[in-house]
Amino acid sequence: MRLTVIGCSGSMPGPGSPASCYLLEHEGFRLLLDIGSGAIGPLQRHIALSQVDAILLSHLHGDHCLDICPYVIFRRYFLAEPLPRVPVLGPRGTHGRLAAAYDPTSTEPLTDVFAFGALEPGSREVGPFTLQVDRVNHPVETFAMRLSAGGRTLTYSGDTGVSDPLVRLATGSDVLLCEASFLDGAIVPPDLHLTGREAGEHATKAGVGRLLVTHIPPGGNGAAITAAAAEAFDGPTEQVEPDQAYEI
Repeated sequence: MRLTVIGCSGSMPGPGSPASCYLLEHEGFRLLLDIGSGAIGPLQRHIALSQVDAILLSHLHGDHCLDICPYVIFRRYFLAEPLPRVPVLGPRGTHGRLAAAYDPTSTEPLTDVFAFGALEPGSREVGPFTLQVDRVNHPVETFAMRLSAGGRTLTYSGDTGVSDPLVRLATGSDVLLCEASFLDGAIVPPDLHLTGREAGEHATKAGVGRLLVTHIPPGGNGAAITAAAAEAFDGPTEQVEPDQAYEI
């Protein structure tokens, strides 16, 4: 499994990164974990847009899903001949949310280019990956995702506050790609995002092999947030950067 960071900026694009989007590849299958604001351009530095085989959406906040709108234009109008529909799995209401974002005045669905499905807690196969998901704590329905293939496992937190389901899902993972948006002491609503320390504590409780810290907002102190995560987790810990690739 190979993970490439397309975008990792928290809550909105930053000056050096799109919002959340991660490319996961195995045996020639190319899967996107989220496709947030600004991701579609940098994605083309790594693969052709026609090579996307499936899209998983952790939740329906714009910084995790809204670049599906320019992707509609590519799939509809930029191809010499139609390609098979791309599976898009997300929370309940994904189709309606994205159709309205693409064109709120149109009654035309997006099902000519996408095959939509709803995520529910449990397990299913997506290409060569075994996907397990569970709901985590965030203001809208949000799923953390565990993906296994070739004897290796990556767990992606999505956006979450402190969440026991994330620990259960990530248990024994080789890599935990975990959001950490704040330092301790920040005044934020409950069940919104993790601090660096909390991300490290989740990694420790889950017994993961490596912690990759992501979703740091523009202007956030990424070095301090990552250091706080490393203090709470005794395994390898680093902050991800756009265009960085990892062998899982």
